[in-house]
Amino acid sequence: QVQLVESGGGLVQAGGSLRLSCAASGRIFSLYDMGWFRQVPGLEREFVSAHTWSGGSTYYADSVKGRFTISRDNAKNTLYLQMNSLKPEDTAVYYCAARSPDRTRVVITTLNSYNYWGQGTQVTVSS
Repeated sequence: QVQLVESGGGLVQAGGSLRLSCAASGRIFSLYDMGWFRQVPGLEREFVSAHTWSGGSTYYADSVKGRFTISRDNAKNTLYLQMNSLKPEDTAVYYCAARSPDRTRVVITTLNSYNYWGQGTQVTVSS
């Protein structure tokens, strides 16, 4: 089992920055691909960014490319999402996710490729 706990959300003005953290515990964090998703009430949860454990490849949704940066510190079992130039449309609950090695044949941006989820942290961007 992997337990994930997000932190760092909050209220920020448009153009501002936030850094989300996801602390992982349980199985070997360094062997798991990790991702960030977000969800607005009434809409489906959507992919934001992902970071593989092997090779350190990163992926971004087009809507956040150039503004958000994903990183991970395997020694600290922590995943980060640095969010700059925030926009009101970035307002959502942000979820950290992890997928075990047996899931890596599924496209990394796909919601159902992840089998562990955090509780989420609210990010609100005011205009």
